[in-house]
Amino acid sequence: MSSIARSRLRSLYLSHRHFSAPSIPTPENPNSILARKQNSRAALALLKSESDPNRIIDIARAASLTPASHLDRTALSITVSKLSKTQSSASPTALRSFLDEFKSRPDLQSERSISYAIILYGRAGMLDQAIHTFQHLDELGVPQRTAESLNALLYACLLNGDHDQLIRIFHELPKVYNIAPDIKTYNRVIQSFCKSGKSTSAYAILDEMGQGGIKPNKTTYNILLSGLSSEGKHEDVEKVLEMMEKNDCCSGTSPHDAKIRSLCRAKKMHEAKALFDGIVSSGVKPDPVTYYHLIIGFCKEGDLEEAKRLFDEMGEKGCEPGSGSYFTLIYYLCQGGQFDTALRLGKECMEKDWWPCFSTMKLLVDGLVKLLVDGLVKDSKMKEAREIVGKLKERFPKTAQMWKDVEDGWPQKGRQFSLFG
Repeated sequence: MSSIARSRLRSLYLSHRHFSAPSIPTPENPNSILARKQNSRAALALLKSESDPNRIIDIARAASLTPASHLDRTALSITVSKLSKTQSSASPTALRSFLDEFKSRPDLQSERSISYAIILYGRAGMLDQAIHTFQHLDELGVPQRTAESLNALLYACLLNGDHDQLIRIFHELPKVYNIAPDIKTYNRVIQSFCKSGKSTSAYAILDEMGQGGIKPNKTTYNILLSGLSSEGKHEDVEKVLEMMEKNDCCSGTSPHDAKIRSLCRAKKMHEAKALFDGIVSSGVKPDPVTYYHLIIGFCKEGDLEEAKRLFDEMGEKGCEPGSGSYFTLIYYLCQGGQFDTALRLGKECMEKDWWPCFSTMKLLVDGLVKLLVDGLVKDSKMKEAREIVGKLKERFPKTAQMWKDVEDGWPQKGRQFSLFG
């Protein structure tokens, strides 16, 4: 990063209206790894809070972001995402100008760097430009294309949900540019089939992989299992599980998770639970993701007691519940009128720094207010609810008005129990 760029970034940092932090530290060697990380963190902090398109671009330019750094890749993604979402009529031109400038930087003339530019075009919804960049790599100092840039282009198609274009590119461009697809190439294609509801079309890709001497990995099978499960193709799930076992790609409960998930989607909860019990009794350590599928399945079936039992069992088995299990159970407990248990889980969530969405917490708070009005809970519960709302307002100040609107909609009788004092 040049001294001019560092000076510009420092100036932006100090002048930013949302920050009052000290200036960016400048080590003795400005090109050191420490210096790069400090500048990247400063740019990232600015980008997260900035909304003005011109300032966003100024910050990204001043930081001289590069795909070689994880922090910089995160900052670039935020830059593109924010510029894509802004309502400014000038933003599409500004975004394209920034990305065109980025891919043309003299310090980024490598296939790896420009491949990331292709992904950024995809993230920005500029798939045509991503394709154009791939086709003109030689003009950007990359005479020979490999699977790396091809995979970036396929990923750009996935980001845009353009599955027809992805399949066309997969069939045509490797021949045109003499590119040998790798395992990631095939996984991208299988992922496209699964996302477009055509999971069984992936079998032809598996055959092609075999003919090319490329062995499917766990990622390949897990993508396919997820797609087949989502489409309710239970027999195909069994078929792929057998393939995994044959190719020694099975470990833990993850392959069986796909079958359990498939049974849950088909509302065959007792079969799913029986399969899970059999897996656990064989000595395999339970998987929190598998528990999640079972919990949400029983919740949807209305069997909250079994869902709660499974949730408690997770802790007993040394399997820590994830935020998804908490949020799901809290929501359905509120739907089922079990506000006392939902309140306990909600407090546990926030102790872990997990925050259920506004609609779920609204269900909980409204439910407690109604029970208090009806004389079914004690004032102590409302004290706990007040504490939760206070934490929510402190953590998410933008929702304060939303909570006030909720309160205004409560029955007059409940106003004496206001959570807002």
